This record gives sequence, C-alpha cells and structure tokens, in this order.
Amino acid sequence: MNLPLHFGVLGALEAGLIAFVVGLLAFAAFHALSVRLRWNPGHSIGWACLAAVAIAAGLDIWNLFYLGVVRLESPVYARIALQRIHDPNGLGTRVLMEIAGAVAGVALGWAIAHRRGGAGPDA
Repeated sequence: MNLPLHFGVLGALEAGLIAFVVGLLAFAAFHALSVRLRWNPGHSIGWACLAAVAIAAGLDIWNLFYLGVVRLESPVYARIALQRIHDPNGLGTRVLMEIAGAVAGVALGWAIAHRRGGAGPDA
C-alpha cells in the first residue's frame, strides 16, 4: 500500500482497516460478477480474497519478499532498500494485518450477501 500511515502497531491497524474496506469492495464486485456468470460461492470468495490481498498488501508483501531474498551485502544497498519502505521495522506486522483485514472484509461481505439471500448461486 505504501501510504503515509502511522508507525508501529497503530499503522498496522490502519493498514488492516483499509484492507478490510478493499475486501468488502472486492467481494461486492466479484459477487456481482458471480451472479452473472453463475459461479458457486467458492469462486467469488476465492477470487475476491486473491484480489483484495493483491491490492491491499501487494506492495508490502513484495517489500518483505525482497528484503528476505535479495542479498544486501553493502550498507549502501541496504540503506537504499530500506529508504523505499515506510516503517521497515513494522513491515511484517503490517503485512499480517493487511492480509487479515482483506480476508475479514471478504468474509463480512459474504455474510451480508448470504444473510440477504440475494439472487444467484452465490447467496
């Protein structure tokens, strides 16, 4: 996401809330698509989870992967890599909260759609 959020746990909670909203919107979009294409609920939930995590946490997941895989042998390269990341100390917590928020948003979206008993095989 790489937004100028707070640092530490408060920033991770903010990122998780943003991911939660992204999850709700992703499920709404894929639910509408699933009604038209007559998908079963698993397809719309799965694609919504994948899209929400990719949108909400994609950049932070990439930064976490990059820091773990790429050799940062020089202090200069390490400093350059860390300058691109907002709050590198809380990156792992932020990624965890973004993934949890995106999946929780999709789950709440499914629960709302299921409770309403909407049209189509996804309800």
